[in-house]
Amino acid sequence: MSHPLVDKPVPKDITLKNQDNEDVKLDSLIAGKPSVVFFYPKDETYGCTKEVCSFRDSYEEFSKVGATVVGISADPPESHKKFISSQKLQFQLLSDTEGKARKAFEVPKTLGFLSGRITYLISKDGIVKDIFNSQLNFTGHAEKAVEFVKTQVEPVT
Repeated sequence: MSHPLVDKPVPKDITLKNQDNEDVKLDSLIAGKPSVVFFYPKDETYGCTKEVCSFRDSYEEFSKVGATVVGISADPPESHKKFISSQKLQFQLLSDTEGKARKAFEVPKTLGFLSGRITYLISKDGIVKDIFNSQLNFTGHAEKAVEFVKTQVEPVT
């Protein structure tokens, strides 16, 4: 089943707090470059730690093509700051404490009640090109994202 945002523009006008409690306008953060926006349930839990660490370990692949990577959960900025520090993450984590981003991105719940774990793959022109939705394939999110950003590189002529 396809997600309703595939082949549509990324939701606009979403401002969230980052790990430093600064306002970040999501569409400005990802504008003009391939981007990976992933939603995850909770900082410092087993599956979420595996997931963010797979993005961390693949970060060089994202950097090579100038891609933006950003994670979003309902955790507060202070929790994100600790999570970034403990896992040595190179990318921002945004706090969606009110669920505005989850709603705008139509993040499905798992089993009707668990916060969804879903990754959005966005082209440099701001179009959601693909998604990866799996609650249990923690490392699959980064693997799929690396495959995607490699397709976004302009061929050298």
